[in-house]
Order: sequence, then C-alpha cells, then structure tokens
Amino acid sequence: MEYSRQSPSPRYQQLTAMYRQMHEEGEKFLNVPPEQTFPGKSLIKQAVRIKRLIAETGAKRILDYGSGKGKQYLPMKIEEKGGETYPSVQAYWGVDQIQCYDPSYVPFSTLPEGKFDGVICTDVLEHCPEEDLGWILEEIFGYATRFVFANVACWPASKRLPNGENAHSTIKPVEWWVNTIRPVSVRHPHLTWEIWLSHIREGDPARNVIETRLVP
Repeated sequence: MEYSRQSPSPRYQQLTAMYRQMHEEGEKFLNVPPEQTFPGKSLIKQAVRIKRLIAETGAKRILDYGSGKGKQYLPMKIEEKGGETYPSVQAYWGVDQIQCYDPSYVPFSTLPEGKFDGVICTDVLEHCPEEDLGWILEEIFGYATRFVFANVACWPASKRLPNGENAHSTIKPVEWWVNTIRPVSVRHPHLTWEIWLSHIREGDPARNVIETRLVP
C-alpha cells in the first residue's frame, strides 16, 4: 500500500503519538526531562552548512521541518570563525523568517501553508517509518523554492521510545538513503539540495563517524 499525508501508515500515527508523549513526559529510559527531550538543538551542529546554502541561494524564509521544541532559535551567542558574534541563529543566518513544524509537538503541529525559500530537516528522517519516507521527502522538497538541507544518522539512537523501541525507526546504510532520496530530488530539478549521511564503517573498532555528502 502506498501511504500519503492524507493517509499515513499506522506506524506513522503510532510514532507521532509516542513522540508527542515524550515531548510531554520526557525520555524515561534515560531519565531525560520533558524540556530536554527533542529540544531541537541538534541543528546547531549543522548551522554553518545551512548558512552557506542560505548565502548561495539568497533565501530569506526558512521552514524547519521536524523542529522539535524549537529551542535552537532562542537567543544564544553564535560565534563565527574570525570573531564575529550573533545573538541568535536567525541573526547568524541573516533571514527574515524561520517557521517551525513538528507533528509531535503541539505548539508547532499545524501543517505549514505556502512555500519557503529553504527547508531544513535535521535529525528527523531516521525517526520516520520507512513506509512513509516517500511522501515525507516529497513534502519536504515540495515546500522549498530554492534549497533543501537534511542530515541523517545511519545508526541506532541513544533514546528509546515509550514502548522500549529505539528512537531511530529507519536505520539503513548510506546506499539505501541515496536510492531513496534521489528519485524524489529529480522531480524538483530547480532546487539546490544537500543531504549529509553520518555512518560508521563496518569493522571499525574505534567507531569513527564518517559523513557522506549527497548533492545533485
């Protein structure tokens, strides 16, 4: 069966409910309180890469798809190499608007309307069920008019869902993600896009993280 936004899989609905529970109650297996569960701050590690895409495309309106609680956009000191500092991520990027969307966090759970210059999706896709990734990726690319940025971890998460399952629902090798993302991207040839896939080479006892950059 082919699933869609209008008819997502039962697994998608189950996961959305469990993530909503975690936003409200925290991650109980690791004893993480609600305010520190999916705060959105994993974006900070990707901020430089996103800033480059914003500069390259002239983007001014950004959609954070799967933003968590959105704490990454609260006032914080951002220091750039060379010494210049900024009071927030938005100031660092130099954009006019950042809209947060997260189906499992009630304040941001309303589906966005319209288009955005750039769509970013950090630490999200691996949390989605495999059977829904086709329409989710199509939705992400469909919201963008200039660029799409995402990163994906190809290993199990430290967090667990309320039912004990690993929080990363789709754990696949790099090649699988390439073959899943490219068919969607070719339907949006006008977009600049960049996906970073983090993985660990099989047999590496040191478990060194390798990042593979996927571009058109």
